[in-house]
Amino acid sequence: MADTIAVTAAGFAEPGDDAQRAFRTVLTALSEPGRVMDLPAALPADLPVGPAALGLLLALADADTPLWLDAAARPAAPYLQFHTGAPVVTRPAAATFALVANAESCPPLDAFDSGDEDYPDRSATLIIEVSHLAEGGPLVLRGPGIADQRSLTVDGLPRGFRASWPANHALFPRGIDVLLTCGDRLVGLPRSVTLEDTCT
Repeated sequence: MADTIAVTAAGFAEPGDDAQRAFRTVLTALSEPGRVMDLPAALPADLPVGPAALGLLLALADADTPLWLDAAARPAAPYLQFHTGAPVVTRPAAATFALVANAESCPPLDAFDSGDEDYPDRSATLIIEVSHLAEGGPLVLRGPGIADQRSLTVDGLPRGFRASWPANHALFPRGIDVLLTCGDRLVGLPRSVTLEDTCT
């Protein structure tokens, strides 16, 4: 893997259409939690993160959305800054979007901005790359956008993620939203849902 991505490496093939597609995909993922969505994108090779994670940031980040990257994702910083204009910050709490490519290095959820009572929508969105993501499995989701429940199989979540989720959920309408990505797939875990691991 290259140490850094070439700053001027190609972004979306059709920037307008591809960004709109990615935006619609993430809206669906967050409004239908637990539904695995496809977000393929022809993006540069030798990336520290998969195309779904990178595509989300190309579509969502801009000069007004500070970005925090973990050490594994940091080689993508020049590329993301070139294509989005997003400033890269050194503290998770200062970020509007955060990208974690190595779950072992993920800060605790309360390290990110959970918004405030007047502007809960200004909280951070955390993108976490996981090693496996599929519908059906031991992780059960309930809440708005889910008729009864949805279930997932997720491998590679940060240590302590499931245990810390109830505190994030309890902050609602504050709290952070999480997008899990794996290759060209993603799933939304908005702050409004509860998580239950039926294997524990």
